[in-house]
Amino acid sequence: MSGSGVLYVVATPIGNMADISARARETLAAASAVAAEDTRHSGRLLRELGLERPLVSLHEHNERARTAELVGRLRAGESIALVSDAGTPLVSDPGYLLVAAAIEAGIVVTPVPGASAAIAALSASGLPSDRFCFEGFLPSRAAARRRRLAELAAEPRTLVLYEAPHRIADCLADLAQALGPSRRACVAREITKRFETFYRGSLGELAERAQGDPDLARGESVVLVEGAAPAEPSAAQLDETLSILLRHLPPSAAAAAAASLTGVRRADAYARALALSRTEPVGPT
Repeated sequence: MSGSGVLYVVATPIGNMADISARARETLAAASAVAAEDTRHSGRLLRELGLERPLVSLHEHNERARTAELVGRLRAGESIALVSDAGTPLVSDPGYLLVAAAIEAGIVVTPVPGASAAIAALSASGLPSDRFCFEGFLPSRAAARRRRLAELAAEPRTLVLYEAPHRIADCLADLAQALGPSRRACVAREITKRFETFYRGSLGELAERAQGDPDLARGESVVLVEGAAPAEPSAAQLDETLSILLRHLPPSAAAAAAASLTGVRRADAYARALALSRTEPVGPT
């Protein structure tokens, strides 16, 4: 939209002020206003950066009402920097409604990337990071939390969760119960701050440690859990897959396809394909 301002989604440090990027500082300095989750917290951030900018509160309780006002200001040509209390806005923080409304109004939305607790914790966790599933905060009520964990028990990707200090022990106990105590995990506490600590071990070990180590419950944590191992296909599943494939393919091709579909070793699939081909009609040879 001609004449409109820009909505900047600005990542801020999660603990160590040295992590502020030069671009983030420049963007904050040039913004007409800063939309902040907590204006007191962001006011301190601006003062530490030597900046003075008008602050507008934007949090979960007023975002719906505030969005129309901010979109109006953007349409009038103002540029607004959206920040959360720490890290990247919208990642378990307010801002989605504003971003969606700005896009709908044809306003340019651009990210100013930087710190993210989830990515920082994942990078140093020692768990597989090529594929992961970000869940944010689990439900605070025990019953709802356990139901959600039951749904996640078979998730093959590394799980990334946020948890508050007063719930970390209960969360780890529920994780060990729902996902199994032997699953590898990591609790990253106070990332980039003075008392940054990574606790690594099995879920059972971490759940036990949380009961006796008060430091583990100091500060918000990122909890990371390795994904579930792929389920081994049953002999019946392999036979069913091969029986269908052998109607159209020779044993070698059917075995290759079955191995890809079920995850079994190709040699095992081929041996079973040969056995089945002796008792069932097969495709072209």
